[in-house]
Amino acid sequence: MRRKIVAGNWKMNKTSVEAEELSRVVREQTGEITGADIVLCPPFTALAHVSAAVEGSTIALGAQNMHWETKGAYTGEVSANMLLTLKCDYVILGHSERRAYFGEIDEIVARKVKAAIAAGLTPIVCVGETKSQREDGVTEKVVGTQIRGAFEGLTPDEFEGIVVAYEPVWAIGTGLTASTEQAQEVHAYIRAILGEMMGADSAAGTRIQYGGSVKPGNARELFSQPDIDGGLIGGAALDADSFRGIVEAAMPEDK
Repeated sequence: MRRKIVAGNWKMNKTSVEAEELSRVVREQTGEITGADIVLCPPFTALAHVSAAVEGSTIALGAQNMHWETKGAYTGEVSANMLLTLKCDYVILGHSERRAYFGEIDEIVARKVKAAIAAGLTPIVCVGETKSQREDGVTEKVVGTQIRGAFEGLTPDEFEGIVVAYEPVWAIGTGLTASTEQAQEVHAYIRAILGEMMGADSAAGTRIQYGGSVKPGNARELFSQPDIDGGLIGGAALDADSFRGIVEAAMPEDK
């Protein structure tokens, strides 16, 4: 059985002091949980503070982005090695906001994925369609293209451990949430594409998160679906009580 993973993407929120306080509260409420993986992804400026706050707990640290080069004249960017020195284990790549606002295309995402793997970071790779694309009936085409583009050229061994996050763009920060059936349908499609690319065993072991206005009230139903392995949480991750509720929804029923 795949182990659930819940990651909080804090986006461009929280100063270093605020992030440290939030992470300490999250640690108090969830830091002893062992039935699911928990990841906090604060802004770059707060990584060191959050790293110190969660050290020694079951909570892992993730970054929201990285560059594909190891060093160089890339003003405003950070490398995988820089993230490793702050004890990051995960890095979010290909988020729809990076694609929409900063022009990241599948080729760029693929380069970042390869760099993260080479450095020993676990990528959380985001895919998802816009509202108009869903209305036009091209969700599978869009998501399939993103999946193939992000993981092109990887071997099953290189792919092992990568997390995929399906985030319908129309549900991010809008209060709208894909129905359980809609989410499961796309998750199953993603797993099928991964099976074609990496083999059935690799696809079956890959964790695929859902993201898009996940809250304590809808998390358990979403996470109970056969192909949904947790969530990439935005707004609700900025409130410790809400985040705890979502983490609890990811716990095995017998825990």
